[in-house]
Amino acid sequence: MDTLREINPAHSENAKQLADDGVRYVTASWVDVFGRSRAKSHPIERLPDLMAGFARYTPRGINGIGRMDPVEEEVTALPDLDTLTVLPWDKRFAWMASDMWSDKGEPFSLCPRSILKKQVERAASLGYRRTLGIEPEFYLYRPEDVTADSFGELTVTGGIQPSPAYDVETMYDVSDFLDEVVSTMKDIGLEAFALGAEGGVGQFEIDFYYKDMLEMADRVTLFRLMVHQVAKKHGLAVSFMPKPFANLWGSGAHFNLGLCTLGAGEESVLRIGGASVQGEDEWSKEAKYFVGGLLKHARALTAITNPLVNSYKRLTPRLVDGSVSWAPIKIAYGPNNRSCMIRLPENRPAIEVRNPDASANVYLAGAFLLAAGLDGISNEIDPGQPMTELASDNEDIARLPRTLLEAIEAFEQDELSHEVFGADFMKDYTATKRDEWEQDHLPVGEKERAQHLVYY
Repeated sequence: MDTLREINPAHSENAKQLADDGVRYVTASWVDVFGRSRAKSHPIERLPDLMAGFARYTPRGINGIGRMDPVEEEVTALPDLDTLTVLPWDKRFAWMASDMWSDKGEPFSLCPRSILKKQVERAASLGYRRTLGIEPEFYLYRPEDVTADSFGELTVTGGIQPSPAYDVETMYDVSDFLDEVVSTMKDIGLEAFALGAEGGVGQFEIDFYYKDMLEMADRVTLFRLMVHQVAKKHGLAVSFMPKPFANLWGSGAHFNLGLCTLGAGEESVLRIGGASVQGEDEWSKEAKYFVGGLLKHARALTAITNPLVNSYKRLTPRLVDGSVSWAPIKIAYGPNNRSCMIRLPENRPAIEVRNPDASANVYLAGAFLLAAGLDGISNEIDPGQPMTELASDNEDIARLPRTLLEAIEAFEQDELSHEVFGADFMKDYTATKRDEWEQDHLPVGEKERAQHLVYY
């Protein structure tokens, strides 16, 4: 069997130990542009071949980026053995995160994990270790209950007005599902610190402690796979769709970005003092420059952190009932201001970026956010004064893109995009996203005809 690298005999011992523990298959998983796991699974005795790189794929069109081409160059999955996890919900399978490599002996240009690793290495070259925490929101529902405008009533408690956010009884109604998710998270390397009902009916959030950025991206990828599988066991379904219904709250995935001095333990360079904010000066100059970089590249960042046409139906100032949307639309930051794109929270030494949604590919979003923040530090970009009032009502503040098309145009025009992602990714990603926008924009619906056909 041809492999990209020489087979390591030690991996035969790994395979034997796993087989003795009841593992029958191993999956060297890579992710598509949507952050969804992709791979074939192999009998566990093929682990040594797999580690050397023998699993080959034609990933472009299948990967959700570029067009399918039956004669395209194959790429090879190279697994990271440090990520190997026996799946708690099905112990016959072991899972690993993989990088995609070309036969030229270099990372595949469309490999999200390799794109993130490049930025992580750049941060290290500047003396920083970067961390990431994510707050994913999702809807939980019974597939048979879905209607044209609702997920139906999942919980016995029903809809709590004006919102079920933080409602304890609503959370307890689905405690069997949530308990199994949290228990399973421990087995895949994630530690929850909070779980509860969110603002939409049937919407929930599970928060977990931060990790190094690459490890967090790997774990969140497995988390998303796990949550879907656990939901199915309970006869339920989960969706991370940004805006599933116009009358419901959107699902965000706030990115909490941390920065530590390399080799200096857990102490953050973003805070001057202790663990709680006592004033604006508590934040370091590096934190402010990092924010400055994020704000400078905000419009381009949105093409990656909010990658769907549907994403921009969440980024609105108000919901359909006229109430204020908590999703940010303005390029601003504030000390505890949730109407801004960026918040400097009072309870942790991390910069919270609030506009990403739960459909974002964590590898790609993490890479671009990190690069933008480091650009701010390297060039000492001043973020200006923090916002303390409602940002969405301030017409003097620049706005995030209103559509995916706007975001892609900003993405193409930003030099940092080209530096982070390279020519091949830029070409295929922008073409794919333009197609998505056009496919959504071009169809003429019944409501549109009813409104205009007779009138004009």
